[in-house]
Amino acid sequence: MRLCPLLLLLLLALCRAGITAAARSLSLRGSWRLRSGNGSLELPGEVPGCVHSALFQRSLIQDPYYGFNDLNYRWISLDNWTYSKEFKIPFDISKWQKVNLIFESVDTVAKVLLNNVSIGKTNNMFKRYSFDITGVVKAVNFIELRFQSPVLYAAQQSRAHTLYQVPPNCPPSVQKGECHVNFIRKEQCSFSWDWGPAFPTQGIWKDVRIEAYNICHLNYFTFSPLYDNHAQEWNLEIESSFDVVSSKPVSAQVIVEIPKLQTQQTYGIELQPGKRIVELFVKINKNITVETWWPHGHGNQTGYNMTILFKLDKDLNFKKSAKVYFRTVELIEEPIEGSPGLSFYFKINGFPIFLKGSNWIPADSFQDRVNSELLQLLLQSVVDANMNTLRVWGGGIYEQDEFYELCDDLGIMVWQDFMFACALYPTDQDFMDSVRMEVTYQVRRLKSHPSIITWSGNNENEAALMMNWYHIDVSHMGTYIKDYVKLYVKNIRKVVLAEDKTRPFITSSPTNGAESIAEGWLSANPYNTKFGDIHFYDYISDCWDWNVFPKARFASEYGYQSWPSFSTLEKVSTKEDWSYKSRFSLHRQHHENGNDQMLLQAGLHFKLPQSPDPLRAFKDTIYLTQVMQAQCVKTETEFYLRSRSEIVNGEGHTMGALYWQLNDIWQAPSWASLEYGGKWKMLHYFARHFFAPLLPVGFENQSVFFIYGVSDLRSDCNVTLTVRVHTWHSLEPLCSRATKHFVMKAGEAVLLYQERVPELLRRCGNCTRQSCVVSFYLSTDSKLLSSANYHFLSSLKEAVGLQKAHITAIISQQEDTFVFDLETSAVAPFVWLDVGNVPGRFSDNGFLMTDKTRTVFFYPWKPTSKSELEQSFRVSSLTDIY
Repeated sequence: MRLCPLLLLLLLALCRAGITAAARSLSLRGSWRLRSGNGSLELPGEVPGCVHSALFQRSLIQDPYYGFNDLNYRWISLDNWTYSKEFKIPFDISKWQKVNLIFESVDTVAKVLLNNVSIGKTNNMFKRYSFDITGVVKAVNFIELRFQSPVLYAAQQSRAHTLYQVPPNCPPSVQKGECHVNFIRKEQCSFSWDWGPAFPTQGIWKDVRIEAYNICHLNYFTFSPLYDNHAQEWNLEIESSFDVVSSKPVSAQVIVEIPKLQTQQTYGIELQPGKRIVELFVKINKNITVETWWPHGHGNQTGYNMTILFKLDKDLNFKKSAKVYFRTVELIEEPIEGSPGLSFYFKINGFPIFLKGSNWIPADSFQDRVNSELLQLLLQSVVDANMNTLRVWGGGIYEQDEFYELCDDLGIMVWQDFMFACALYPTDQDFMDSVRMEVTYQVRRLKSHPSIITWSGNNENEAALMMNWYHIDVSHMGTYIKDYVKLYVKNIRKVVLAEDKTRPFITSSPTNGAESIAEGWLSANPYNTKFGDIHFYDYISDCWDWNVFPKARFASEYGYQSWPSFSTLEKVSTKEDWSYKSRFSLHRQHHENGNDQMLLQAGLHFKLPQSPDPLRAFKDTIYLTQVMQAQCVKTETEFYLRSRSEIVNGEGHTMGALYWQLNDIWQAPSWASLEYGGKWKMLHYFARHFFAPLLPVGFENQSVFFIYGVSDLRSDCNVTLTVRVHTWHSLEPLCSRATKHFVMKAGEAVLLYQERVPELLRRCGNCTRQSCVVSFYLSTDSKLLSSANYHFLSSLKEAVGLQKAHITAIISQQEDTFVFDLETSAVAPFVWLDVGNVPGRFSDNGFLMTDKTRTVFFYPWKPTSKSELEQSFRVSSLTDIY
């Protein structure tokens, strides 16, 4: 949506005593003064911003992400900082009936003073604060925000909760984090997570301004498109909140226009003094076809310009615009023939859609560094990898308006968690009231975005409680269950259902959905594959064995770790850090035994790097962890994709695959497919293939090789499947077989091909599992419809005939794109093209090269040159690490 409802300043004006009374606004963005608790440090700092960023910008600290600075700079979060600013009001303040000080958000716990008068407090990072300063404001003013350390505040709140413990107290020691984050309404991962550092920030992280007005003022404005199934027509609910400071009622005429839908309606309203909410119901012209908003890959993201004109006395008019999108969303939980349990999938505009994508975490510990360019880059990478969904994870933040605007434009569906994660929470009245205001504010701010398709109460808290992660005594379990229902059902859910009629609410993720509700909102087994969604992680079992994975209705989290590229790590480390077992490497790994688990998984199918050169060994190990991660997530995702149309032993009809995780918060090993800053890991290139709209998927079961066709297309298509076998030592295919034309059904996963592996090897002649590899693709009339997929018949550490490939590249330029013409001397698995710190992405990477030549394109994100690329370019493949 182009219009930001709650950040919007809709200035209404009226005539009073013959004088035009227009509202005025003064931004307090820009330079403030920061002071440490004991006054020993004083410096300028930008607003929006935070203390860490201010210290870094003044060169008083290094980059907080460098080396071990997350530990070295812990003192910053433990101090109590003060923000202050002197400012003049550029208009006569005495002529205004009401003057408010507005903070779009404050991070987090602060006492607010204006001219040495306390005007209020803040303690919730996720809500908007408005303070009446009418009696305090002067021509020249001095404002102060006296912050309390969020770490000390959380500990203080925990100590005050004396009736019973609210676990967990502290994160695992490997995370090097802070304690009691569940007692503060702040970005939960800012106290550390298993992929991120502890940087509990303080600051004014969003806009701040003075608003002065007479007669009345619009506090917020939001709307919801609704489809009337009975009348088969679209309607629009518009909600506006006014502050009427006039002693008499205020009358106005409101005209709502959507020109392209030939819709215009006029309303007369009368506003009584005080806080008033006005609801308008707009009927969309039935004679005009409304084009609906569709997710990426399923149609257009059509929106309509809407104007709202408030016509007031004395010909005073005020006009505002917004973008309106029309779409419906349903969560379908119904019986499935041949299976116990219920389905769990989403329909958009009445059409079932497989949700393909990943999980979003905050893009930086310091939100002032998350700018438009970075958001555009990361979200464009989502659709470039053929994804249609992101889950905004509940341990981060409700993202900025631009994030959701971009998702609307790009067709990215958003599963929106509320910000509660991996913890139990207090339910005292102050906490509950704060959460209620938080949820009300966020739903009103965000509900007009078509991209958001569901609200979810929390991340993993149903599972944490029912699987007893925190070893709660059985006799006390009832207290925590009661608290859970009180917080997520009686508070959050109640607010959501009152504020938003257009999308479903899920209490938790994972959850059994309707079954959890039937069991009193908490299911005995939240990981039941026959209901709801699941989160699944297994780092020990062989990820090439698809039998390991749960055949669930919806997989909303799963994944494997890898290390980011050396060029990303190099920026925050020194030579002594460049070893897989260095103190730095252990420090950056926040997941228990994570580095060992990566090598264990890689070692199941690949030879581990053995170079005597420590730097070479480190770079090779980084590469191998990315190979492992990409192959593991590929295998698991393809399993979910091919399970969409079948029920096996009561399980299946999988309709969602969201791997963990999309992006990184800093430079460290994690589950991400995009490195900090946006560079694509091998997994992201793989995702571009396994989330493609048409995909052949190969797997084995009891020595039978199967190929499924998976279609995310909206219409049937005629295709041919071609299956080829190569030996590892030859670029010429040993044999090739093409099927007859067949119809690939839209939106289905169907069996296309099966053959016993011994027969396949015998048919191709002189072939063993260790010496051959299978590739396959879909085409029509010799036109390629899918990229080539492949199936390894054995572990690559057992491959026979695999030769060291000599790969060369000739680089040329075509306008803004660069062409890499590759040539190889041998079959090369996991060919990796890297241009170091040159920002951009390739059209493909990490691929199996079975042809002598291949052309790959490089799309730069910033201007570059052929010579810069030639200087930075490196190419490697699997045999280079042996």
